Amino acid sequence: MEDKKITVRAVERALDILLCFVHSNEMSLTDIAQQTSLNKSTVYRLLASLEGKGFLMRDPGTEKYRLGFRIWELSANLTQAADPAMILLPELEKLRDSLGETISLYVRDGMERIRIQAVESNQSIRRVAPIGARMSLAVGASSKVLMSYADPHSQEAILNDPSWPDWVDKRLYKKQLEEIKEKGYATSFEEREPGAAAVAVPILNRSGHLIAALSVSGPSSRLTLDKMDKFLPEILDAASRMGKMVK
Repeated sequence: MEDKKITVRAVERALDILLCFVHSNEMSLTDIAQQTSLNKSTVYRLLASLEGKGFLMRDPGTEKYRLGFRIWELSANLTQAADPAMILLPELEKLRDSLGETISLYVRDGMERIRIQAVESNQSIRRVAPIGARMSLAVGASSKVLMSYADPHSQEAILNDPSWPDWVDKRLYKKQLEEIKEKGYATSFEEREPGAAAVAVPILNRSGHLIAALSVSGPSSRLTLDKMDKFLPEILDAASRMGKMVK
C-alpha cells in the first residue's frame, strides 16, 4: 500500500509540474520548484523523467524547460481548438484555398520533424499529408527551416549524431542553412520523394522564437520554382499572421 501511495504522489507531482506551463511557456528548475513548493532535487528527478518521455524539453542555452512534442501528439486527438495546431487550422485552410496546394505545419523533435497539422489540396493530384508523420531532418524544405532556426548547439548535436545520414554533406548542408536563415524560406524538389516539391517558411512568435515550419507542397510538375516565387509573399504574410496568434 505504501508503494502505491509513493507512486501516486510522484504522478501528482509530475502533473503539477506540467500544469506550471499553463501560464508560462518557459520555466527554470528554480521557478518550477517555487511554484510547486517542491525541493529542487525532487523537481530535477521529475523533470528528467518528463524530458525523457518527451513531455518537456530543455533549452541547452538557457537551461529553461518548455512543453515537449508529446503534448502535440496527444493534442492531435482533441476535438476543439485547445492547441496551436488547432488554433492555426483556419489560417491553413485559408492558405490552401488561395494557393490550391497542400499546407502543413511541422515541428522538430530530436532527430526528426513531425507534421502536427495539415490540410490537403482539393486537386485530384495532390500531396497526401498524414498528421503525426515523422520524417528525417536531413532533407526537405521544412526540415531545413526547422534546422536553420535551431540554436547552434542543437544544430551541431544533430549533425554529429551517429544516426545522421552519411550521404548528406554536412558542410554543404550547413551552408544551405545559413542561406535559408538569410532568405527566410527554403525550397525542395524531389529530395524526400520523387515527383514532390515544397516551399517552407518559419512561423515566429512575437518574441522571434520559432513555433513551427509552414509548408506548401505539391507535385513538382505543378509546384515549380516560378510558382513558388509567386506564392511566397502570400505564404510569408500567412506565417506572420499565425505567429501573432500563438505564444
